[in-house]
Amino acid sequence: MELKNLFKASAVATALLLAGCGGDIKVTPTVIDNSVDNSVTNPTTGGGDSGSTNVCASYENTSGETVQGSYDGTDCTYNTAFVSASNPITTDVTLTDLSNDGVHLFLGSLVMGEGCNNESDSCSIDTDGPTLTVDAGADVAFNQTTSFILINRGANIEAEGTYADPITFTSSNAYARLDAVGSGPQYQDWGGIMIDGLGITDQCTDAQRAAATCNAVSEGVTSFYGGNDNTDNSGTLKFVKIHYAGGLPSGAEAGNDLNSLSLFAVGSGTEIDYIDIYQGYDDGIEFFGGAVDIKHIVITDTQDDSLDIDAGWQGRAQYVLIKQGTVVNNSGETVSMGNGGFESDGVKGESSAEAPASAPVLANVTVITTDGISVRDGDPSIAMKLDDMISATWYNTLLVKPVATQTWCINYSGDAAEVIVNGSASIHNSVAACAQLANAGSETVTSGSDSTTVQEWFEANSSEVVGGNADVLAANGFATLTTSTDITISAFDASTLDAFFEATDFIGAISDTDTTSDWYNWANDAFVNAAADE
Repeated sequence: MELKNLFKASAVATALLLAGCGGDIKVTPTVIDNSVDNSVTNPTTGGGDSGSTNVCASYENTSGETVQGSYDGTDCTYNTAFVSASNPITTDVTLTDLSNDGVHLFLGSLVMGEGCNNESDSCSIDTDGPTLTVDAGADVAFNQTTSFILINRGANIEAEGTYADPITFTSSNAYARLDAVGSGPQYQDWGGIMIDGLGITDQCTDAQRAAATCNAVSEGVTSFYGGNDNTDNSGTLKFVKIHYAGGLPSGAEAGNDLNSLSLFAVGSGTEIDYIDIYQGYDDGIEFFGGAVDIKHIVITDTQDDSLDIDAGWQGRAQYVLIKQGTVVNNSGETVSMGNGGFESDGVKGESSAEAPASAPVLANVTVITTDGISVRDGDPSIAMKLDDMISATWYNTLLVKPVATQTWCINYSGDAAEVIVNGSASIHNSVAACAQLANAGSETVTSGSDSTTVQEWFEANSSEVVGGNADVLAANGFATLTTSTDITISAFDASTLDAFFEATDFIGAISDTDTTSDWYNWANDAFVNAAADE
């Protein structure tokens, strides 16, 4: 069972017991034919409540009919007549916070706006597309591994919760009354959230950007993204939980599982703040270019990479907390979750030379790894992977690996050697508390006639390697122990970089001196939730 907040556990348990005495889930949406009689609500064939008693989301379709989900007194259910991958919503729609911990249950995908390849199809991108509004406290669930949320270019999502009333996107199996099999939730129960933006990606050429015909194809689900505006606004995700995602879409090849949150060329006008991602089967967040910024991010027990940088992302990040660990799956097996804390790729594809390589700036990051091998692809748990001319800069970053019998902290491949040697990728005022820093045999990095070592690169900018036995974490397991005698360097004042960054006096995502802020509570709740399934 998934809770909005841990302190609601008792009330939710009582609600679930009462719900177990109720009736069936209704799956047919209400249709109100306004072209016939605006004052009359036609009855739903599914038997759910309609009209003034129906609190489910509704919208008017192109035929003038009001289409509405079916309400059973607790939950709202939306079948594919309401929305699906082939039946997108093209007007504004709102998902409210239902009383009695009700859930908005989708039996297919939730797609906002129409996808458009304006180079090959007879269509134009609607830059003033529909908005999906999700009210604070709303729970949104999916019951198919192939289902996903897609915000097409020009459409928006406005999902702004609060710490007390977060918004949750999750598996229907997280709610006992909706768990038909009784298996409980697990990674890959549903797809995830995809946002297609109009920002710059190296998947398009300069000529395509100039002609407004950039139509890069997304991974997993075929949709189109990209443009020439890195300030594009796709909406808001704030105080949002995304749990048990990573499903494989219909028709997708094996390995093209969806990320929990895919940001395809999303621009800096978009706000992404206070995100909790748990038990995704693919990446936690993946950036495909664009310049969106992120803040207050917790990613726990995600199978693939927690944060995947690719295709020319130019954004910024502060306060990112990543924990790899184990979970007990539905077969009762304890499996290791996670390979890369960061997968950092600068370029992607043949047209990469015509757009800047990924060059994000990140501050106050903690990556806690294991000595495990990911159940998804057999890759080791690594804090940071560098590849493909990545030009990222990290500040105040803490990498943690207490044991390393088959894993290590930093991995580089391909042309990452060049950016390590020339310093285009750099790490400042940071600590590597790693039992093994680099893979055996790859400690020396060579590019042309120049070379360095991974440790020399790491320590070049007021950083230090302190070993796996260093005491760097507080008793809660995630905050930096600010009294640690093993940390001898000072934090960098990230506020001197630009106005996005806040001033901090600690290394890592969160200080042990903070026990009351929304950020501390958000992180603590996520860690308690993850620990409950280890």
